[in-house]
Amino acid sequence: MSTLPRRVKSESKAHTSEDYELPSFLNSSSESEEEEEEWEPKSKMAKRPRLPKKNEAKPKKVAASRSAVARKKVKKVPIKEEMVSILVSMPFCQDGSLPIAPAEDTGMQLLKLKEEDKGAKPKTLNQKLEVPVKMEVKSIQGKNSERVEKPSTSVPVVGSQVKHEKSEKDFAFDEPPFKKIKLTTCPEGKPAKNLGGSKVKEEFEMNWDIVQALSEITNVEPWVCANLIRLFQEENTIPFIARYRKELINNLEADALREVQQALEELRTVAKKTHAMIEKLKKEGKLSGCLSTALLNCRTLEELEHVSAPYKTGSKGTKAQRAKQLGLEPAALSLLQNPMELNLFSYITPNTKGLSNIQEVEAGVQHILADIFAKDKDTLDFIRKLCQQRYICIQSALAKVSSKSGNEKDIDKFQLYHEFSCNIKNIQHHQILAINRGENLKILTVKVNIPDGVKNEFCWWCVNERWRPKQFLKPELMRILRTSVEDAYKRLIYPLLCREFRSKLTSDAEKESVMMFGRNLRQLLLTSPVRGRTLMGVDPGYKHGCKLAIISPTSQILHTDVVYLHSGQGFREAEKIKKLLLQYNCSTVVIGNGTACRETEAYFADLIMKKYFAPLDVVYCIVSEAGASIYSVSPEASKEMPDLDPNLRSAVSIARRVQDPLAELVKIEPKHIGVGMYQHDVSQTLLKATLDSVVEECVSFVGVDINICSEILLRHIAGLNANRAKSIIEWREKNGPFINREQLKEVKGLGPKSFQQCAGFIRINQEYIKTFCSSKKADLGSHALLTKASAQSKKKTKPTPYASQQPNPLDQTCIHPESYDIAMSFLSFIGGNANCVGTADMQQKVNAVIQKEGLEDTAKRLNTTVHTLQLIIDGLTQPEGFDIRTDFDKPDFKRSIVCFEDLSVGAVLTGKVENATPFGVFVDIGVGKAGLIPVRNITEAKLSKVKKRRSLGLGPGERVEVKVLNIDIARLRITLDLIRVL
Repeated sequence: MSTLPRRVKSESKAHTSEDYELPSFLNSSSESEEEEEEWEPKSKMAKRPRLPKKNEAKPKKVAASRSAVARKKVKKVPIKEEMVSILVSMPFCQDGSLPIAPAEDTGMQLLKLKEEDKGAKPKTLNQKLEVPVKMEVKSIQGKNSERVEKPSTSVPVVGSQVKHEKSEKDFAFDEPPFKKIKLTTCPEGKPAKNLGGSKVKEEFEMNWDIVQALSEITNVEPWVCANLIRLFQEENTIPFIARYRKELINNLEADALREVQQALEELRTVAKKTHAMIEKLKKEGKLSGCLSTALLNCRTLEELEHVSAPYKTGSKGTKAQRAKQLGLEPAALSLLQNPMELNLFSYITPNTKGLSNIQEVEAGVQHILADIFAKDKDTLDFIRKLCQQRYICIQSALAKVSSKSGNEKDIDKFQLYHEFSCNIKNIQHHQILAINRGENLKILTVKVNIPDGVKNEFCWWCVNERWRPKQFLKPELMRILRTSVEDAYKRLIYPLLCREFRSKLTSDAEKESVMMFGRNLRQLLLTSPVRGRTLMGVDPGYKHGCKLAIISPTSQILHTDVVYLHSGQGFREAEKIKKLLLQYNCSTVVIGNGTACRETEAYFADLIMKKYFAPLDVVYCIVSEAGASIYSVSPEASKEMPDLDPNLRSAVSIARRVQDPLAELVKIEPKHIGVGMYQHDVSQTLLKATLDSVVEECVSFVGVDINICSEILLRHIAGLNANRAKSIIEWREKNGPFINREQLKEVKGLGPKSFQQCAGFIRINQEYIKTFCSSKKADLGSHALLTKASAQSKKKTKPTPYASQQPNPLDQTCIHPESYDIAMSFLSFIGGNANCVGTADMQQKVNAVIQKEGLEDTAKRLNTTVHTLQLIIDGLTQPEGFDIRTDFDKPDFKRSIVCFEDLSVGAVLTGKVENATPFGVFVDIGVGKAGLIPVRNITEAKLSKVKKRRSLGLGPGERVEVKVLNIDIARLRITLDLIRVL
């Protein structure tokens, strides 16, 4: 089951090797493909206890007793898998039977194994998992049994009131599936006890446990990984998990959740491809027990390719395979196990290629032994561990061909890497991407340098330890053994290690590049909106003029025009601009940063300095117009502005990017916004999935007013997609505005799961609803009379659309409907009223109670978790119309311009961050060329202590005070030092 957001499920399938544009070093072939990733430790997997058949049959029996409708809607395979997982995770009683949970035991589960995990660090890639899995499961169950009195608001169970959509969450884990708690006040039901044990049943079983493997890769605690796997299996979205399931994920942020999700998809892709390969080899009769074990041990696509390559259809086979076909495999095995009885001369067969003389026989035996050594897990684990302790470096040099016939400009771009060498442990992600790009352009040659000491120690260990013969070896046979070890290292293992190192470095660099793009995109989308201003958007140009668009504070287009500022008509056009600004009382100009931006900025700055627009105090700002031209010719723009010329649409888009950046930028495909690094060199599938997820996260966390938002914005709410957004708009047009969140369930195609995911991120403005309800009151009264009259003549009547719909003040908050009962209990406890949400009186009452009782004690009293209570407190105390974007920076408005020639070393300026990369931050200081703050100049002491940061780095849109360190006039490069963040 895909764990990516469902609106991009069709495009974002599990990544295959074909989805990635692999660099050239991964396309190179050798006789041995990659075996196993060097970063993975050797871990022993505990075997799962086999359960009695009588216990296994019970869940099936219960599930079969459901109604015919439920049987049709529920997928059978996931249910079966979940129930097997439940039974496996349960501890046994002394008599061998399974313990039965009491009916009232609906308390919270995985509040983390506090006693066991409190002092423990997450397992790293170099640590072995010493505790058997089954023992961890029992300890988890033991802890859970002590917490039965604390129900959580997490993992709700859908009640039987819901008829049209069933899902796997209908079954409470670790409890009999028929025990569902029904609540009339909360259709989502009461939360389940827990998410089961640490064992997770997967569709494709491997020799490694997916929870432990995921924990090692992501450095996240195993119990969190187990919870996340189940949450993703139930198609929960990242925004929903990050906000409403905090206690199950140890309060991880959305970026960490995305990393776990991507790693999980990769592991599942490996498992799926492995089983497909096993089935294929089984049909072809090539599958053996050893091969099956080797395939099931694979954790990466590279390892799978290495093991399966010799058995693919059309493969010419390796030297070892050809030697085995000649019948030399018994001789090779005898050399290791029973060398005293080995006689190589008996294998000589005249006139047979490969067996005609003793040299050919020895060579064949050597190839078989080398193949055995190169595919042995212990041998590969030893060489990988050895490499981790030694200095392994990656080197790049200017290619001989490119130095003769290459483009001078392209060659100069890679000047830093013409003679480059760096330890693979210390090399930066952007350096790896730069080296790979240079290699793909055939400008650079790249190699991994492993010192000879590694080879010498490895060969000694193989001959004297791992592959030491069981009996005395004759000198000529010992020579064959040593030669085989050296041949295995040089021909098979060394190329494998080089590919593994580069594959690992490239994969990490690509992921960091995508994550950096995501962080920059989030910072840009969450730029604080400029409300209540009439804005003039300017799309600069030379020959075709500058396009103007004036928009109202509500984003309505008031006027569009074209002026020619740079063709000798500047003075005459100034009169037209002044007339428009005065007519619409517009004092803010927004200029796109494209062609002719610098000249247009100078034009407006000169008029402002002369106070030409008096009595208006006009200011201007520069915004990125990346993607504006693409959007202006898109179907969405044609639908939104059908009567407007595409060139003028871009001016409208530029103005709206300042008024409401989020609402405007979601209309553009994220990769066209241009705040990434090497975005064209990374996997486009991974990039699209990550950026779409970031957009969904931003839109969801900000929230949308469902009665006024656009269809495009609705598409990006967690749990919704294009079809559901369209259905919501159609329902709104047909029935009028939504009065409360419950009405979302009436929308076609929006079932309980979709409602659960999106409800908390949808807002309903109470003032607007009160006005609407008062105007409809008379109509509803007359409609009720008609309903009553018709009820006398008919036995059954359908409920009227508005008869039972009442506004709910909690619908304007971030509180999820599943927590409304707890929120009302909290209001009763503090003596508050739901109609006073966001007022100073509400804040005073909440603060008084929390200071007196404490957050944890209050949560216990309300039978909920601290995270849920904190979310309820935030929802009740945040003022009406609260926007999380107010904590982010607004555009930098200016009245004058600074030229490049005006700069001097030591000058202190203010600017706005344009883009962030791993090596530094680019800052627009208003001179037409962005300056670079190297990453070494960004320290924690210089960053704002007030603003909560996800990382040490800065993001697009932040205002900073900088000092000029160096000016390179020839290359137009400016080096800056960060003074402070404004």
